[in-house]
Amino acid sequence: MDPAQTLVVRNMSMTFGGQRALDAVDVSIRRGEIHGLVGQNGCGKSTLIKILSGYHHPDPGGELEIDGRPVKLPVRTGSASELGMSFVHQDLGLLPTLTVVENFRAWTISTKFEWLIRWGRERQLTEEAFARYGLSCDPRAVVGELPAVQRALLAIVRALEDLRLYTKDDESRGGLLVLDEPTVFLPRENRENLFEVVRRSVEHGSSVLFVSHDLDEALAVTDRITVLRDGRVEGTVSSAETNKDQLVEMIIGKRLEVFEATHREHTLGEGSHVSVEGVTGGTIKDVSFALNEGEVLGLTGLVGSGFEELLYQMFGATPAQSGRMTIAGVAHDLAAMSPPAAIKAGMALIPADRQGSAGVGSLLVRDNVMLQVIDQYRPYRLDRRGYLRGAEKALQEYDVRPPEPIMDFQALSGGNQQKVVLAKWLQAAPKVLLVHEPTQGVDVGARLQVFETITKAAAQGMSVVCASSDYEQLAAICDRVLIFHDGQIMCALVGDELTKDRITQQCYVSRSTLRPDTETRIPA
Repeated sequence: MDPAQTLVVRNMSMTFGGQRALDAVDVSIRRGEIHGLVGQNGCGKSTLIKILSGYHHPDPGGELEIDGRPVKLPVRTGSASELGMSFVHQDLGLLPTLTVVENFRAWTISTKFEWLIRWGRERQLTEEAFARYGLSCDPRAVVGELPAVQRALLAIVRALEDLRLYTKDDESRGGLLVLDEPTVFLPRENRENLFEVVRRSVEHGSSVLFVSHDLDEALAVTDRITVLRDGRVEGTVSSAETNKDQLVEMIIGKRLEVFEATHREHTLGEGSHVSVEGVTGGTIKDVSFALNEGEVLGLTGLVGSGFEELLYQMFGATPAQSGRMTIAGVAHDLAAMSPPAAIKAGMALIPADRQGSAGVGSLLVRDNVMLQVIDQYRPYRLDRRGYLRGAEKALQEYDVRPPEPIMDFQALSGGNQQKVVLAKWLQAAPKVLLVHEPTQGVDVGARLQVFETITKAAAQGMSVVCASSDYEQLAAICDRVLIFHDGQIMCALVGDELTKDRITQQCYVSRSTLRPDTETRIPA
């Protein structure tokens, strides 16, 4: 036993149906360290986290120590906080209809043997907890109405307070904060706020296990990184002495091919395949642009600039106050647009939230991938054999792993869920594909496949609009990128200007120096 180590995992294995998800994994996290855990989807990261939380029971022979104390396996469900572990998952575990104080103090309130809840005192305790990490909060605010970064910070501060109670009466304890993809839904410019809170937590003696698909992020925030591949530890490296290319090679076992960006020039005019005129609604103010067949158009900007709202207004998922869209010569009133009308017009929308909006987690993979083409298999009644063969063909074509149609959609990794969603829509051959953060929470291998799928669709004549805060992604797949500020298009980048650095510069440039861009508007 080593009290200088917050967490020690030895010989940890986990078998599902005869297949090893984890194979004799050893991981150690030092006291006061931020330790990264990276690897492709399906490499065993989630399995290890679920063993630590008590959700999974590992195979016999594994050992676990926390703060130098042995922990009996399997971890008893619900006992993680007593052992000194606190978890923040992708979904954050917050109740959106409740207030900040209700989310923050729910467990404490529910375990108090008191007739009345002293809400004034509870709000004060919540504010004091945030202040310990240099943050402020409105305890009365409804969580569902908070910006994404504030929701993430709420979940993290709540978890850190659990650790503070664990270490309160014993200085030999440090405790472990487990962050499982906490930034996946956050705009890039807001992530530093979260990282600063994480860094402060280790100053007090706690340790952090930081799970992320974003390798730049992992290298920036961690001290050391452990790489998992196919359920085994490929190695543990110093973040300061490692670069992204080396990590990628460890993750996939070979040097990853570089995606060749091809920025094609498109002449805009009256013959444009898609034109959008005068869209206003939410943050968006009188936005107009056009794009051609086969063009990949990027939309980006800082959080709150409105770029991410436009896709949903074009599809009718959120209402626009006014605006007109023309697709292949047919005009549509965006104030009256609805998702069924958008689909009928030849549009497809892939939202950023795969589980909640893009796919149906409770349905099988087969039903998710065939949802948009099911009518082809039921002239009178459903042709079940043909339907299953169609699903199998789509899974093979889009390299979904495992290519098993009779499994729950939610059981797939993030990258494979995204492939299923893309396959669902692309089988229907839409004229216009709208995608929001297409590689969010996707590992490096699947990311390249998503890029290739989008560019292949464009090469076949589809018009693609991609809204993203991932500037590297936009530079790789787009022919043109529109930069938004305060709900308006402020500039367009094309050709040699279409680089990650140039996009970043234009997003952060002083708004006072910009005027709405006129070159991207539809010619009169």
